[in-house]
Amino acid sequence: MARIAFVTTVSQSWRGERVLVTGAGGFIGSHLTETLAARGAKVRALVRYNGRNDWGHLEALDPALKKNVEVVSGDVRDPRQTAEAVSGCSTVFHLAALIAIPYSYHAPQSFVDVNVTGTLNILEACREARVKRLVHTSTSEVYGTARYAPIDEEHPLQGQSPYSASKIAADKIVESYHRSFGLPAVTVRPFNTYGPRQSARAVIPAVLCQLLSGKKTLAVGSLEPVRDFNYVADTVEGFLAAARAPKAVGEVLNIGAGRGVTIGRTVELLMKLSGRKAALRQDARRVRPAKSEVFKLLCDNRKAAKLAGWKPKFSLEEGLVRTIEHVRANLESYKSDLYNL
Repeated sequence: MARIAFVTTVSQSWRGERVLVTGAGGFIGSHLTETLAARGAKVRALVRYNGRNDWGHLEALDPALKKNVEVVSGDVRDPRQTAEAVSGCSTVFHLAALIAIPYSYHAPQSFVDVNVTGTLNILEACREARVKRLVHTSTSEVYGTARYAPIDEEHPLQGQSPYSASKIAADKIVESYHRSFGLPAVTVRPFNTYGPRQSARAVIPAVLCQLLSGKKTLAVGSLEPVRDFNYVADTVEGFLAAARAPKAVGEVLNIGAGRGVTIGRTVELLMKLSGRKAALRQDARRVRPAKSEVFKLLCDNRKAAKLAGWKPKFSLEEGLVRTIEHVRANLESYKSDLYNL
């Protein structure tokens, strides 16, 4: 997998700080790990153990950054190993989770085990180690279909898929540990993060890998839902801002661009920016059950701006161009002929 240049938007030193990133081999986690290491942090990167000793996206970690990264293979479902991973770290970024919504319809128990029990293990470990800050990762999916828009942090939570229900449970356990035990936790709620390294499980790379591999007809899901796409570099800055802002402790912060675009319009943009055109065919496997579909996500990000000083920097077009470049350079790593849960 080719390395990419990671563009940071804020000059912020983490020199010498010991931090833990769970889910570090994943899409957002690998970008966060790189940025922390580049800014001088001593990063313990927890990746899920597998028999191949595969570190996910950290396999392509820049050699210049390796001196600042300790990769640990493990599983957040194991409380003893979780405690060992947290030990000695002042800040913990908890991103480890199962995230594929379609897969949650088939394996809901797995989502409870990882997303709920795994978060509980992290909380207990952070409480025991007396960490200075826990940044817990939520998702805009916990809001379900918008009852009003833009969506602020006071919007009702709606479990419209087993995945979103598991994340609501995790969020509430984090809230309880702050209220009950004074744990210095902040929950960040990213909206639809996209960018280099995201798998074809998600709509933007799913469309791109089909377009760039020369397909004349694209398999797509519903085109009407509205999403708030936020480029991964901006999402990472949101995590870092939440970790440093004193007023963020005990709060939930939405991390989104604050602009809504339909899936259909997004597909049109991808065709325009990639220089490729194709017909569209709805694939039933990419369509959620009717009552489970989230029809509108539009972020109100004013609270993150007020409490943490965070605002997105990348336009949708800028982020899509960078994503197209990455998918084009790494097309062989995408399974464009397969349905990806």
